[in-house]
Amino acid sequence: MTSESDGAEVTGHACIQGYLKTLDASPGVYRMLDSQARVLYVGKARNLRARVSNYARPAGHSGRIARMISETASMMFLTTRTETEALLLEQNLIKQLKPRYNVLLRDDKSFPNIHVTDHAYPMIHKHRGAKKDKGAYYGPFASAGAVNRTLNQLQKVFLLRNCTDAMFDSRTRPCLLYQIKRCSAPCVGKISEADYAASVRDAERFLSGKSTNIQETLAKQMAQASEEMEFERAAALRDRIRALTQVQTAQGINPRGVTEADVIALHLEKGQACVQVFFIRANQNWGNRDFYPRVGADVEEAEVLEAFLGQFYDTKEPPRLILLSHPIENEDLMTEALSDKLGRKVEIAVPLRGEKSELVDGALRNARESLARRMAETATQAKLLRGLAEAFDLDAPPERIEVYDNSHIQGTNAVGAMIVAGPEGFLKSQYRKFNIKGDDLTPGDDFGMMKEVLTRRFKRLLKDDPDRDKGLWPDLLLIDGGAGQVSAVRQIMQEYGVEDVPMVGVAKGVDRDAGKEEFHRPGKRPFALRHNDPVLYFVQRLRDEAHRFAIGTHRAKRAKSQMANPLDEISGVGASRKRALLAHFGSAKAVSRANLADLKAVEGVSEALAERIYGFFHESG
Repeated sequence: MTSESDGAEVTGHACIQGYLKTLDASPGVYRMLDSQARVLYVGKARNLRARVSNYARPAGHSGRIARMISETASMMFLTTRTETEALLLEQNLIKQLKPRYNVLLRDDKSFPNIHVTDHAYPMIHKHRGAKKDKGAYYGPFASAGAVNRTLNQLQKVFLLRNCTDAMFDSRTRPCLLYQIKRCSAPCVGKISEADYAASVRDAERFLSGKSTNIQETLAKQMAQASEEMEFERAAALRDRIRALTQVQTAQGINPRGVTEADVIALHLEKGQACVQVFFIRANQNWGNRDFYPRVGADVEEAEVLEAFLGQFYDTKEPPRLILLSHPIENEDLMTEALSDKLGRKVEIAVPLRGEKSELVDGALRNARESLARRMAETATQAKLLRGLAEAFDLDAPPERIEVYDNSHIQGTNAVGAMIVAGPEGFLKSQYRKFNIKGDDLTPGDDFGMMKEVLTRRFKRLLKDDPDRDKGLWPDLLLIDGGAGQVSAVRQIMQEYGVEDVPMVGVAKGVDRDAGKEEFHRPGKRPFALRHNDPVLYFVQRLRDEAHRFAIGTHRAKRAKSQMANPLDEISGVGASRKRALLAHFGSAKAVSRANLADLKAVEGVSEALAERIYGFFHESG
């Protein structure tokens, strides 16, 4: 059931009171909207009538809730069959609508896992996102760095491949990883399928927390190799044991009594919050991450933690045990919701003693220290933003700065990049990359590239946020370049009727020397800041971050294009025929130069396929 107000100019308690006669005791979700139909708050209720009647009372509310009630001009309701369904729907709507008065988890990236593929010779690699492919998954890890360190050491220990199946199928000789003892080269038969499978089992046992037995086995093998005077093999086993020890050392504290858990601790201070999450899997610490949910000045720990759990596990698989620093209000509901999601029982606990309590205390200490650092950085950032507003004649310190840069080599693999910064520093989840598509652009035309990037950016903005109420619009554009780039951007803004967003071009200045930057604004003379001005350093840092992101994006695109094999684009050339062609001719380039008779001579290549390959390279122009 969904209902809305009749448009009467009534707000606050009187508006809310008008809905009581239409509500019953059903569970569900309610939305509170302001006079412009913007969602102020999303909540759940076991009994909608009882919950809404609380808001209709004129007194007894916290300052935040009282402000929310005063702004409420209409409400919407959606009934559900159970309160658990209402809880799940509430968190989905909060993430989707981002209401001003809800606790909101702003950083919601997926966490990386280690994936062991389903293959005769499995590949071990980092995986992020949905677990669509077959095989075994181990994680989550707190960061890509934690996964990469673990994979790096596991390669040394177990010598498992990390190449794609296509590359594995097409290899005719071992790659460099075999030479430096990071892979056992199953692609060319340097190890039997049975021996490779044994290495995979050992790696999976380690990732499941059974590393002690593996080390004992390797130690016995090393001693045996020494007795048999196979010193090279003994040295290799010694290196593998050392690498395994390094993995365990990097993981830090490994609890004995906690097999699988997320340890979640919250610290609140001066209207700001930090939630610290430690990931314990297979009795190993797989890293930690801090989160800074948006909270109000008068929220309680129970409300913040409950909102965090609902939003955090909306797209992630919960563990069997969740250890919290503070109790939550609806623990039974949250337990039921997460258990249904996992398909087995999930336990939520607030430990008071023992090893579990020590884990929570460690996470709480990290949360407290992380929030203190962030508050100090935020104060510095606010001062810099005020200085930026003064230097560039802005009406107010910017909340969202977008910085644009391009990267290419003589026009090839051209990309545009946008980074975003605000009061809390760099907002990396808001970064965007643009593959330059303009076929009519002259190679190296920086003006044309910038125009294409800004055209696509503002076209999307006008579509996604035409009312500018979702926080997606910039307060300031910084363009890497001088008067020409600024003029190109201004032309785009005028075409789309957007002329109220300030823009500044950052030119390198004399001799392209850092510190001598010139700033260009539409219709005004260029100017420079003092050499030791903190605002100048701040702008340089913003520009350098945009440049770093653009260069990284360009390099990734260039590397991908260099790794592309034209044989992959030919219909009928699968892994085995591709391998046969490369073995016969030595390279894809040599295949492209081969005549028809030579192509027909390759084992497994029919006359029709040979003609197709020849036609691909000689008739496509």
